[in-house]
Amino acid sequence: MATELHHLSDYDAQSVPDASNMCFGIVVAEWNPEITGALLDGAVKTLEKHGAIPENIHIKTVPGSFELVYGAQMMTKNDGFDAVIILGSVIRGETPHFDYICQGVTYGIARLNASQNIPVIYGLLTTDDLQQAKDRSGGKLGNKGDECAIDAIKMAKF
Repeated sequence: MATELHHLSDYDAQSVPDASNMCFGIVVAEWNPEITGALLDGAVKTLEKHGAIPENIHIKTVPGSFELVYGAQMMTKNDGFDAVIILGSVIRGETPHFDYICQGVTYGIARLNASQNIPVIYGLLTTDDLQQAKDRSGGKLGNKGDECAIDAIKMAKF
């Protein structure tokens, strides 16, 4: 569904399981810190809103979005996590770099989900410009971090 038709922070709170006994890993890219920091803030606040205790939310940073796959893979090897969330932001530029990074991360996370026993939630914003990224990281279209946290709770309960 197009984001313009779905506010990223809207959800039915009654449909979200209690996360008080769950442990989450979050891997966040340092690149585009204004955006990834807002995504992280949204994810953490939403996890806590649904019962996750701060001690059970483990955050690791990686330099850029391409490294999110490695970070997520390392977290899936830790038996203590119920779900792992990746958070990053890639903004289209003038070269094909955008396409390679987005495709590589998407493939890598799909591979992890097919091969691991822990769900890895895809929170990579792939936007044409900075304003689109701002709109999806706490702006007028909500926060993708909120959506990822809800997905992580639901998939951990799956």
